[in-house]
Amino acid sequence: KRQERPSLGRHYSLYSQPNIQPLTITCLPITHKMATSIKVTAAKIVEQRTHQISGKLKVTEHFFDVPKDYSKPSSGTIRIFACSVRKHESPADPSDHDDKKSQLPWMVFLNGGPGGACRHPNAYPFTWTILDKGYQMLYLDQRGTGLSTPITPSTLGLRGENDVQARYLKLFRADSIVRDCEAIRQSLTADYPPEKQKWSIMGQSFGGFCSITYLSFYPQGLREAFIYGGLQPLVKQPDPVYRALYKRVAKRNQKYYSKYPEDIDRVKTIVKYIQRFGDGTIKLPSEGHLTARRFQQIGIMFGMHGGIDSVHEIVLRAAYDIEAFGHLTRGALSAIDSILSFDEAPIYAILHEQIYCEGKAPNWSAERMRNEFPEFEITSDGPIYFTGEMVFSWMFEDYSELRKIQDVANRVAADADWPALFDEEQLSKNEVPVYAAVYQEDMYVDYDYSRETAEKIKGCKTFTTNVMYHNAIRSKADEVIRQLFDLRDDVID
Repeated sequence: KRQERPSLGRHYSLYSQPNIQPLTITCLPITHKMATSIKVTAAKIVEQRTHQISGKLKVTEHFFDVPKDYSKPSSGTIRIFACSVRKHESPADPSDHDDKKSQLPWMVFLNGGPGGACRHPNAYPFTWTILDKGYQMLYLDQRGTGLSTPITPSTLGLRGENDVQARYLKLFRADSIVRDCEAIRQSLTADYPPEKQKWSIMGQSFGGFCSITYLSFYPQGLREAFIYGGLQPLVKQPDPVYRALYKRVAKRNQKYYSKYPEDIDRVKTIVKYIQRFGDGTIKLPSEGHLTARRFQQIGIMFGMHGGIDSVHEIVLRAAYDIEAFGHLTRGALSAIDSILSFDEAPIYAILHEQIYCEGKAPNWSAERMRNEFPEFEITSDGPIYFTGEMVFSWMFEDYSELRKIQDVANRVAADADWPALFDEEQLSKNEVPVYAAVYQEDMYVDYDYSRETAEKIKGCKTFTTNVMYHNAIRSKADEVIRQLFDLRDDVID
């Protein structure tokens, strides 16, 4: 076990028989850097097809083959999908080719998660903003999501027994995602002159965590990094993260009930109805169980722009259904179901706590930390508090797809063998320009932790605000992107 490893130079003597000269073994410390500093070679380009789409955009769909396990390249490959986009131009003279325009600098978008696929480039409000700044963009489906060898209960089952599935899932954290990025960068820039082969990254939420991993272990591939609500806590186990999270979610509950005090009784009415014939007897359209504890999870919306109002709309509709008809209609059930899409993103449920782990097992940290916050209990005398971005072991009972991989999830939760995802020493001597948006009211990535991380990254410039929430990159894209580019392009006297 890593926590029991001997220090440098400690000696052990092994005797097999008396009067035999002992064999002395010097144990060197095991360092996670050895595992993370793995050499990455160019990904194999399997297919690239380009199409023009509305909005004067030219989109190329890319498929790459990369090692499944970079520490064992011969163990097989997985397929990665990415979609690149640039402006479609129709020059007056088509024969007038300009290499500078064909080799535009790359900006790679690393989306939130873990476990979330990228949407189409047209679905992002900032696509044209970035293109207008002279980049071409690459939207990457991180491994295990979208079209990048997606993780689902059915695809996991193809891997073999549960212990094999659990080991396979360990290959889907930020370290492997970053290596995929680096392999793809080498492929896409192979024909570029050396001075243009670095690329830029913009990481949202978990994509910011990936950016810090990139800065830690492969900074030579980066030109600059833009991070939006993703300055991760530099911790090695998740307990302090979730302890801080419960406090932030409690404050959002207070704001919710302050804005909608009538929902105090409505929520209690809904919970009482859900539990009336036995918790979990109500089925959702996804075939999952609507339990009181699952209903509490809609509070995950509290940290978004408009999130409090979205939760109120669901509560209002559900309470109306119960009063008017004595049951929840499909519309209300679908609204609850659509917010809680863990069945479609099992990586989120299985690996969410592991994004904070190094040499420690998470052991369902959020579930354990909940015991310190009785206000989140269903039986609380006060208002019933909703939970936030937490995962719990019981989700693998209440969700229809997650139910199929319960044993695998428990195995992963009990695993302590997790290598480092960041290197504070490297970050302290960082030379890559880093620009980060930090939200004081961020419910998902703690503000205090974000500030500490920013201070540990040499040269990190921050835009700090208390009028934006975690999803500002979508809800207030023009403003927050302008602020970070101003950090890059302007000076402060």
